[in-house]
Amino acid sequence: MKQLTETELKALMLLSLDGDETAYRCLLDMLRHLLVSYYARRLGGSAAAHVDDLVQDTLLALHQRRITYDRARPFTAWFFTIARHKLVDHHRRSGGRAHVGLEAIGDVADDYSEDAVAANMDVNRLLASLPAWQGEMIRQVRLEGRSVAETAAGAGRTEAMVKIGVHRGIKALAARLRGERGEDG
Repeated sequence: MKQLTETELKALMLLSLDGDETAYRCLLDMLRHLLVSYYARRLGGSAAAHVDDLVQDTLLALHQRRITYDRARPFTAWFFTIARHKLVDHHRRSGGRAHVGLEAIGDVADDYSEDAVAANMDVNRLLASLPAWQGEMIRQVRLEGRSVAETAAGAGRTEAMVKIGVHRGIKALAARLRGERGEDG
């Protein structure tokens, strides 16, 4: 199943707050999949039986608290705060006997913390300021970790073109961040 982005999840939440039941069912289904992964990683194999209970508790809490959601804030940061609190409550109830380090309890789903969401939005905004092909080359090589050869083959460009495009694109982004005009702008 495709993992939805912050923007897509927030859109579903906003639609559901406006009364769209189909969007709400879709949101709950997507969040259920995210929560299964989130809790399974934090509880390990020995406590897998508790994952379903935690997922249901968290989705019920979402339903009960959804009216408190601030539409101006990132949705996933708000949602995973609820999930984290449910996990802490679980550990308190079970007497902390689970084999999970305390650092795992404090982790919010890494890709959806408010800081990560804001940073991702900033990166997307910066990359959108470049020519589309150049932004995509940077995304693939620097952000997704693909090789220059793989990126070149997928884009129908030479490896040299990809290397130069990435280098010049990053140089242009650095100039924008310093408030300068780039070579081509």
